[in-house]
Amino acid sequence: MNIENIMRLAPVVPVIVVDEVEHAVPLAQALVAGGLTALEVTLRTPAALEAIAAMKQVPGAIVGAGTVTNPRELDAALKAGAEFIVSPGLTEPLTNACISNNAPFLPGTANAGDIMRGMDLGLSHFKFFPAMAAGGLPALKALAAPFGDAKFCPTGGINLQNAADWLGFAPVLCVGGSWVAPRGAIDPAMVTALATEAAALTS
Repeated sequence: MNIENIMRLAPVVPVIVVDEVEHAVPLAQALVAGGLTALEVTLRTPAALEAIAAMKQVPGAIVGAGTVTNPRELDAALKAGAEFIVSPGLTEPLTNACISNNAPFLPGTANAGDIMRGMDLGLSHFKFFPAMAAGGLPALKALAAPFGDAKFCPTGGINLQNAADWLGFAPVLCVGGSWVAPRGAIDPAMVTALATEAAALTS
């Protein structure tokens, strides 16, 4: 599965922070039950790699690693079973390592130089991050204009109230959001309801 396939699985990619491994599987099950199957587990806690390995066992879940910043973290994420890689930025060493490992990769970009460097390295799919702090939808529209082949997943400040606006812009294939994946122990029915609502989003 390539990065575009993953981005098109659902309109929202949950951005997940797991503090306790035992929270991982119930969260993944609830999200998948609601129709969100591409799950980004951020490498922001000591439990993240174990959480990826645990979530991989949930039927229907496509589990990726987020906040990957260098080849060492990439190796650890792939060993844990990550099926796609998301980074807050774009560097040549990490991009080349993802390409060498045939790992679907979504690097963070916030300006034209980032996108141009990515395209020089053979990429065409990018995370726009931090989406709201970087100028919001008007900024992405201006930024995307010179790059007709580029596709985006805006992340950072996206919520249920503004997600449809972002999804209404053709180069946006999905958005990343944490509102569907509360941190800590969850109420599965509540998370499934949030996921169902998010999965139904359209432009």
